[in-house]
Amino acid sequence: MKTIKTPIIPIQQEFATIDAPHNLDYEAICVFVALGFFLDDDTYWQDIKVLKPAHTHTLNDSGALIKSEPWFSWYHVPKVLSFDDVLEQFTDLFESIIASQIKKEPVILPLSGGIDSRTQAVALSKLEAKVQAYSYEFEGGYAETKIAEKIANACNFDFKSFIIKKGYLWDVLNDLSSINRCYSDFTHPRQMAILNDLKHMTGAFSLGHWGDVFFDSMHLPQLKPEAEVEVLKTKILKKGGLNLANDLWKHWDLKGTFEDYLNARLSHLLASISIEDTNAKFRAFKSMYWAPRWTTTNLSVFEAAHPITVPYYDDSMCDFVCTVPEQFLANRQLQIAYIKAQHQAVAKITWQNHRPFNLNTYTFNKMPFNVPYRIWNKMAREVRLLLKEPYIQRNWELQFLGIENDKQLRSYLFDENFHSLVPKDLITEFYSKFKTKAPLENAHPISMLLTLALWHKHYNN
Repeated sequence: MKTIKTPIIPIQQEFATIDAPHNLDYEAICVFVALGFFLDDDTYWQDIKVLKPAHTHTLNDSGALIKSEPWFSWYHVPKVLSFDDVLEQFTDLFESIIASQIKKEPVILPLSGGIDSRTQAVALSKLEAKVQAYSYEFEGGYAETKIAEKIANACNFDFKSFIIKKGYLWDVLNDLSSINRCYSDFTHPRQMAILNDLKHMTGAFSLGHWGDVFFDSMHLPQLKPEAEVEVLKTKILKKGGLNLANDLWKHWDLKGTFEDYLNARLSHLLASISIEDTNAKFRAFKSMYWAPRWTTTNLSVFEAAHPITVPYYDDSMCDFVCTVPEQFLANRQLQIAYIKAQHQAVAKITWQNHRPFNLNTYTFNKMPFNVPYRIWNKMAREVRLLLKEPYIQRNWELQFLGIENDKQLRSYLFDENFHSLVPKDLITEFYSKFKTKAPLENAHPISMLLTLALWHKHYNN
């Protein structure tokens, strides 16, 4: 007998078997291609489940799940406190989490031009730990590393910058499928492009994942239960994912319709969350189902290089968020106020989402104040188009577009062995739409078909 207590948001997926046939779970796979992550405890197989977060699980000696009991349930009980009081609580908690996770050991800090990792940088700058910061940007994309380097310099961190090159995916695809076991697509974890460089660094990662979910609001009105599912789907369905899921559902001749099945699953999961406030309820949903099954899956790439720490995942941080008034979580207020109070030099550095403004001036990112930058930015992009230098914003643009990328992509999608799972005519339909009609709308389906192709090649047994 073995007992496993899973964290509120686990940093790893743990699997167990149940008493069921070892057959493919086609319904779960359809949800996977629609959302980009498996829902709840689903896997590719009916008899294999992922251990649910915030539960105490009892397994027998052969790894079969006997029972699971929750030890934590998401709640929303805001304390009657001023913003300054909440900020003080956040400051003490966040810095104590960072300190307890790092313990004065060397730190590897991925930096972006945003808020989450910047907040970590400020906390780490107050410790005695040696920090190696780094950042990457797309080849032909926005120079995000320039912002990250300024943050690192302001905090006296060592810094390295990297360029994510066109077509890197094909050289690392088999390694990546081994790391994430095809429980996530392959175009999002761009850190895979520099995995060997990361392995040569020293220390443990401090990762900023999930700060954007905890410390912002979805800005939704209060919804009635019957409206929640439809709004939630707009938040979690990937572009083109529903079309692919519908077609696979029909091909596999599953009962009813995919959309009815998905609606019933989401309705059941939402009803199990005892939170009335819509924004807090959706935050809890994403933390229960999206974070452990998509974000955590991609953390495995970092973990392939060094141990990882994730301060926003900490149990005490989850508990804290449940007590903060919703109006104080909206618009990244707490993180911004923390940075401005603790490190003005970092606050004065451009916020990428509001460029060219910073944390002191971002409220001016509106007309007429942002007109000069918008004009300059548009002219810069038009010049690049004239020079035939496309502006890259998404990883799939580097990995799927172009002659050599297309050759590699086709070798996986049109492998005859894969067609025993997904028919060739269905693949051809989505591939043709991606190539000739609507690449943005069909990039996700292509990415998921590639994921299924690798899974079928390596794990369908």
